[in-house]
Amino acid sequence: MIITPKNNFEPNREYAFRMVKDNIINMEIKPGSLIGEQEIASQLGISRTPVHEAFLELSKSRILNILPQKGCSVSLIDYELIKESRFLRIAVETALIREVCDVATDEEIQNLYANIKLQQFYLENDPPKFMDLDNEFHKSIYVACNKLQCFYMVSLMSLHFDRVRSLSLRTIKDNKLVSDHIAIADAIAARDKDAACAAFSKHMSRFDLDWDIIKKEYSEYITE
Repeated sequence: MIITPKNNFEPNREYAFRMVKDNIINMEIKPGSLIGEQEIASQLGISRTPVHEAFLELSKSRILNILPQKGCSVSLIDYELIKESRFLRIAVETALIREVCDVATDEEIQNLYANIKLQQFYLENDPPKFMDLDNEFHKSIYVACNKLQCFYMVSLMSLHFDRVRSLSLRTIKDNKLVSDHIAIADAIAARDKDAACAAFSKHMSRFDLDWDIIKKEYSEYITE
């Protein structure tokens, strides 16, 4: 498990949640693995209670399965859960993409471009960091629309999709994600709602092209 320092003023529960979530998404904790509260608490240097609370929160999305007296198992990759999480994200973000074209400030648009410049570097050099920047790019749209609570709700369900996104970065060599983000940002800057939605739809459709490759490469992690 890769452990990063706790952020300033970050509660132990949120720290435990973030560490377990990030390591599941980045495949440091493999699908099918068993993890225990005391094991994670010891690695993070915190008590079991916040880890227990983090496990309960993660179990709501079915990324963790709580096993009485045994700890938790990390769910295998389930195509039906991926489809459901993508459906939720597409439904919410398509609406926000249209709204952000009306409400985004010039500063918020420039921040999107600044994020993209960092993406271009980290895509090849540090895929987990690229994932963080990718998530920040999309989060910025929620923030501009004053829908941050929606972001947290969608993010929890999106863990299933995010895990496959992480595998895609390892497997797919001709990656179009940065160019997709540029197209989205350009359309938002032009206040062109239809172009922004079209760019976002194309961006989300990348999964359809990647899934067969991922399924073949990582069959041991995928449930039928």
